Amino acid sequence: METILFLAHTETEGTLAKPALEALGAAKNLNAALPGSTLVAGLLGGNTQPAANQIAACGATKFLAVTGADFAASRYASDAAAAEALCKAAGATIVVAAGTARFNRCLPGVAQRLNGRADTHVSGFSAADGRVAVNRWYYRQRMEGSLTRTQRPWVVLVDPGSQTTWSGAVGTAAIEAVAVTLPDSARRTTVTGHREPAADAQTIRPDAQLLFVAGAGWTKKQADGQTHVPEAAKLILDFLKLTRSSLGSSKSLVDLGGEGQAVLPFMTHLNQIGQTGATPRHPKGLSTCCHGEEPHTVGWRFINERRAISLDANCGWARGKADVLYVADAFQVMAKVNALLAQG
Repeated sequence: METILFLAHTETEGTLAKPALEALGAAKNLNAALPGSTLVAGLLGGNTQPAANQIAACGATKFLAVTGADFAASRYASDAAAAEALCKAAGATIVVAAGTARFNRCLPGVAQRLNGRADTHVSGFSAADGRVAVNRWYYRQRMEGSLTRTQRPWVVLVDPGSQTTWSGAVGTAAIEAVAVTLPDSARRTTVTGHREPAADAQTIRPDAQLLFVAGAGWTKKQADGQTHVPEAAKLILDFLKLTRSSLGSSKSLVDLGGEGQAVLPFMTHLNQIGQTGATPRHPKGLSTCCHGEEPHTVGWRFINERRAISLDANCGWARGKADVLYVADAFQVMAKVNALLAQG
């Protein structure tokens, strides 16, 4: 019989973020698909009671927690020690956790300590006849693989945005404390503060409702025979500021800088969407001045609602890759949209 440990780290205020709740939803579904399996919740952080209360109705047989100031901030040594202790206390055979930066860094090492195995970037689970399999994408999201393991414990890190978020009533959970004593060598790394870009400078927002993708057409010659890169930059940044959306780009646009052409100064390869870039999971996507061919649209695999603006009525977006295609000048459309947003 499998013992499924849902493992999560708390946020600053002691609650669980969306990626953790998505992992809990996956753990719950796996528990339901495996008759006789047991679900245990394991939490680590500076204050874990709010998180336990948040998921009190999840159906876990018990709530284990490693709590204290030493476990509030992300640090490999303390996170690994806490996760190892929770896995042992739960007797976990399968560990389901969110693939956050914090857990992606430490949990593979925990699996090694426990003589187990770890898989990252998991996008789905299935179970049949007591056999568990996980799905994940390979080769920049173009191939999906399904794999299973006999080694236990099996640590599975779920890609944020790939699962349905668990929701339930807040209650009062009884926590079983798991003691972890850290040696001084595990406290050498300290967090002295947090730095983040100004709101206007931040263009990548994974939790944004809308992904705005700019293509190379923004830097090409327009109807008057001239380029208008400064105007394009202002239109795009104004839209991002007004909507708090996330910015993506086609590979052709981010590559222009190496070709000596005019570029949007805020665009980097970190914004790249597509076969050789990222695969975001925003609810909605708006593509502008992009051709919409396969290498580009493959990055939109998990976008639920796709819209595009292009002057080419025969581009890839018009061939079933977009839910709505606006055949129009993106400069004119975005200028009007920004004006409407500024009014309301």
